[in-house]
Amino acid sequence: MKKLVKVVAAIIENEQGEFLCALRSPKMSNPNMWEFPGGKVENNEDIYSALKREIDEELDCRIETATEVFNDTTHEYETFIINLLSIKCKVVEGSPRPREHSKLIWLNKENLDSLKWAPADIPAVQQLIHEK
Repeated sequence: MKKLVKVVAAIIENEQGEFLCALRSPKMSNPNMWEFPGGKVENNEDIYSALKREIDEELDCRIETATEVFNDTTHEYETFIINLLSIKCKVVEGSPRPREHSKLIWLNKENLDSLKWAPADIPAVQQLIHEK
């Protein structure tokens, strides 16, 4: 039976209305695909604390999260199942810089579908693009 992994992702929007997109490094699973940055929720950790910790570790900045989940998707990969909880955020301290990803870019929501996204991130990307 495949293991279910609970993961949080930060949909970080800047003051220009652009969203932070992170390119997975060749060493990561789903290499060279784009994602909203984040990571696994540890045991006894709430999703908001997990997201703040992951963004601090991966991007060396502090975020403030929305109070609700923007998108909740479950996707089955070849070796595991991911429950991806995407949460809107904004940077409150520092500037994002890639510690684990190959590259970070800011894009308007109209241009998000120009990237090759990791499969689990696609529902959140589509919801964001079609949001009024």
